[in-house]
Amino acid sequence: MSGARFPFVAGVDEAGRGPLAGPVVVAAVILDPRRPIDGLADSKVLSEARREELAPRIRERALAFSVIAVEVDEIERLNILGATLFGMRRALETLALLPGLALIDGNRLPKSLPCDARAIIGGDASEPAISAASILAKTERDRIMRAFDPIHPGYGFAQHKGYSTPEHLASLERLGPCAIHRRGFAPVRRLIEPELL
Repeated sequence: MSGARFPFVAGVDEAGRGPLAGPVVVAAVILDPRRPIDGLADSKVLSEARREELAPRIRERALAFSVIAVEVDEIERLNILGATLFGMRRALETLALLPGLALIDGNRLPKSLPCDARAIIGGDASEPAISAASILAKTERDRIMRAFDPIHPGYGFAQHKGYSTPEHLASLERLGPCAIHRRGFAPVRRLIEPELL
């Protein structure tokens, strides 16, 4: 795939489609075949410590990378799928090198991409560039959610990162939604507009 037709191949993945709070983060990575990185895998199967170890190595050794956070207001405006696809396009557009091909984790391709693209279901486990993108997206999103923890105390964002854990749901029930909660997601919407559910 890295022959003359596709001089640069970018992997693209996201983190944070499912949580009730915070941005969805998308990364695009063009790996350098001359500087391989051992241990790349789907970020979900790696420990937090291992992801944090690999992320700076990816940033240092990649030919190019881009990380885009799509904030809650955009998620509300576009819906979560639309926001994710928007982030994928932006991540590819802001790479320092234009790839000839983008390998995108999942089964959907954004429209109007700057290069050819292929969707790969489970690509974060099978394509090293997508694995690298999943690690950058996950570590950046975790960093963002830890930074939100003292700004919105009581929700436990540093621990659950906005996912719908029992602890998060309990704090949401107790405190109500804060500014970074996704109001279109049912557990949040139920607290704001109970008569609509």
